[in-house]
Amino acid sequence: MEENQPKTGKYALNYGLLVGGAGIVFGVMLYMIDMQYERGIAVQGTQIAILAAGIVLGIVQFKKANLGFLTISDALKVGAGVALIAGVIGLLYFYVFSNFIEPDYMANLTEIGKQEALANNPKLTEEQIDQGIEMQKKFAWVTYPLILLFNIIIGFVIGLITGLILKKQKPAY
Repeated sequence: MEENQPKTGKYALNYGLLVGGAGIVFGVMLYMIDMQYERGIAVQGTQIAILAAGIVLGIVQFKKANLGFLTISDALKVGAGVALIAGVIGLLYFYVFSNFIEPDYMANLTEIGKQEALANNPKLTEEQIDQGIEMQKKFAWVTYPLILLFNIIIGFVIGLITGLILKKQKPAY
């Protein structure tokens, strides 16, 4: 008797959309309380916790739908898929946010970075810092694929850990 195994892609998509939506809600919340420029450990930790919770929930639900069985391979697929979908949604939100909701976001972020650089490196001249900022602007596009890659790596790691904890092989007979 042939059993229908659930598709990992379905769970990756559903939970990726859920995590992406939660990330947007978190981003809007930061904007509403005027913390959109915060990049401290609390903000980044919360973002990673939202991603991790969505990945774990997706894997647990996949395991339930698969009659309690889970392979590490399936956990990795769900984890990376959730992270990829959530990352794409997050980047789309960031594009809309930084171009339409707060069009001065990048200029403000650059100014904050300049002030931090001056405070942390008093020996640098303002000219040197401006040169560094111009160089960063030329390569700003690199951050988008790196964000996706970082998300997928987090998805793999959390998927691996969750898969190792929850794995249960189908019996061979």
